[in-house]
Parts: sequence; C-alpha cells; structure tokens
Amino acid sequence: MVLEMKVPSPGESITEVEIATWLVEDGDYVEKDQPIAEVDSDKATLELPAEESGIITLKAEEGDAVEVGAVVCLIDMDAPKPEGASAAKAEPAKEEKKEAPKAEPAKETYATGTASPAAKKVLAEKGMSASDVKGTGKDGRVTKEDAVNAVPSMGTPGNGTRTTERKKLSMLRRKVAQRLVSVKNETAMLTTFNEVNMQPIFNLRKEYKETFKAKHGVSLGFMSFFTLAVVRALRMYPDVNSMIDGDFKISHDFQDISIAVSGPKGLMVPVIRNAENLSFRGVESEVKRLALRARDGQITVDEMTGGTFTITNGGVFGSMLSTPIINPPQSGILGMHNIVNRPVAEDGQVVIRPIMYVALSYDHRIIDGRESVGFLVAVKEALENPVELLMDNNPTKALEL
Repeated sequence: MVLEMKVPSPGESITEVEIATWLVEDGDYVEKDQPIAEVDSDKATLELPAEESGIITLKAEEGDAVEVGAVVCLIDMDAPKPEGASAAKAEPAKEEKKEAPKAEPAKETYATGTASPAAKKVLAEKGMSASDVKGTGKDGRVTKEDAVNAVPSMGTPGNGTRTTERKKLSMLRRKVAQRLVSVKNETAMLTTFNEVNMQPIFNLRKEYKETFKAKHGVSLGFMSFFTLAVVRALRMYPDVNSMIDGDFKISHDFQDISIAVSGPKGLMVPVIRNAENLSFRGVESEVKRLALRARDGQITVDEMTGGTFTITNGGVFGSMLSTPIINPPQSGILGMHNIVNRPVAEDGQVVIRPIMYVALSYDHRIIDGRESVGFLVAVKEALENPVELLMDNNPTKALEL
C-alpha cells in the first residue's frame, strides 16, 4: 500500500509552505515519525515527520512552494526494510576516454594582437588598448566585436577568491522582509530615547542571583526586570498596549509580551502570555523555555502570534543604540542595548555607573508624544528603583526566596 503524504496545516491562515530542506533522499527507507523534511511557512520553520515506515518517493523539490494539503511524497509501506546499509547503486561501466585531438596553436603573425580601425575607435572610447583584449579574428587580430565585448579592468584582482552565490531567501525571511517594508510604509514610526542607570539591578542580582538560581533552577537575568517594568508602564499608558485596525483602535486589558530571540533560522519572536500575572521567577522560566524551543527549532506559530508589545535586546550583540522597528500589528517596541560604564553626575559629583541606552519605537498614529515619552520614563523609573516599584519593598518575597 502506498501512502500519500500531504502538507499539514502549520497554523491558522497559512495556505502555503516551502520545502526548505529534504532530510532524506528519493528511494530511502524511512521510519515512522522520522523527520523527512523542513518546511518554511511565513511564520516559522517546522519539521515534517514520516507518517508511516517504508520506501519514500519525493514529489517536490527543495525551494518549491506547495499548498497546504498537497502531496509532497509517497511512502510504499509494503516495501521491506533493507538489512544494514543499502547496497550502492552499480556504477555504469566507465567508457574508455579518448583524447580529443589537440588544437594546433594559433599562428602568430604581424596581425596578432593588432586592432582593426573600427576596433581601435571602440577601444579608445573605453580607454583600453589592443593589448587588453584577446583577438578572435584571423591570426589573432582584434575585431570590432572583440572590442565591443571587452570589459574595462576595474583594478587588479588580488589572490583571494572572487566567487558569488545566488540563493533564494526562505519563505520566513521573505515574509519578514515584506512585513518590515510594510511597517516603514504604513506606520508613522518615531523613536524616543532615554538612559537607565543599571546599578540598582546590578546590586540586586549580586545579592540574590545565587540563591535565586539554586531555588528556582533559572538565572536572575535582566529580562524579568525589563518585562515587569514594561508591564507596569503599559498599565500606566494603555495606548502603547493598543493597536490600530483601519479606523478603529483595539485596546487590551492584558499584556502579552513578545521577546526577540535568536534561533537557527534567524530572529524569532515568541510571546510571554499574560505577563502581568507572572513573578520574576515566572518570567525567567518562560524566557528560558521559549529561548530553548527557538534554539532547537521547536517553536510553533501559535507561540509567536498575538503579542501586544515587543522587547528586543540588541545589547547581547554589542549594540550601543538603535531604532528598533515595530512588530506589526503592535504599536510599540522597546530596544535594550549594551551596558557600558559611563561617567554620570550624582549629587554634584562625577561617578562611574553602568548605563544602558533604551529606545522606544512607536506608531504615532495611535500613540502621542506624551504617552511615548511618559511610557519610557516609567520604564526607566522602575528599572532605577526596582525594590520600591517592582518588588513592593520586599525583594525576598518578590523573588520567592
């Protein structure tokens, strides 16, 4: 019996996927549930497991776009499982190669390398000489056609390689590119900046991180502080947690925070659901879980859909300052950056403090300057005074120690 394997639906509203990579070859024996292909949708890369065991026949090529429900391969379930390694296909007998008759060297005469009058004119217009061109005319004469086809030298190539490669972008990357251009064209995006003195958070982490990790099994990182500071600021400025839909504003009474993480297929943006109900431990556990799933290529479309606000951390790559681009249909995104010891003034004295620049990009169609600046100031205040504003003056209780 031959099974027709069809493309399953990877998520709501997705009608087409692309065969990114076949993990097996045509004619291989596959086991049930064995990953046989990676398929790209416009939101994620997913593995396609074999539905049954048998000999596989591929019906689509890598790079092909196939509709959900289309047949991509056949599995012959009646085929016996081969013992050990499959026998190599017999190679056809090699034909005895006959040496091609050697071409006689071109006859060199006074005409070799000499340009015809018409060729000289063309070469002069290009700033070239006859010695720069290999002649194809009689006895090596440079013809007008040789001169027309000649390309002026743009410098002397070095000893390095000069190869180029043309590779089709994955469906996910093409969709990301399309969405980014759409954001730039369809939103009134502005960015406001501020700086955060991270010393209070450094002090808290130094005091509690070992105890926190020993009890909860996760590190006390920066993301929990930033996520809870964002949740607090979104409650104070709900327009930043809203989105625009035509002539309507959609407001949310919950905070689903998207976090940008790096995965094998590029940037992924999984969502921490109802972050307003999470503690420091809850946020750190969820960040770790989603980051591991993204790293292992297990993240699903549902886990990356429906956020109301995004946090992205370019600081892990060394970014000092940036203007993050909005993650549609959201209206705001907070950019974190690297932490650098900088001189700052405190009580009339110059002191060195770990400073992070932060940036908020927002859609000015729905968020006014007062809300955007107020939101970022609220984030700054919470990060610079976390014990009072994020921990209710009780770090031990807030960290569940």
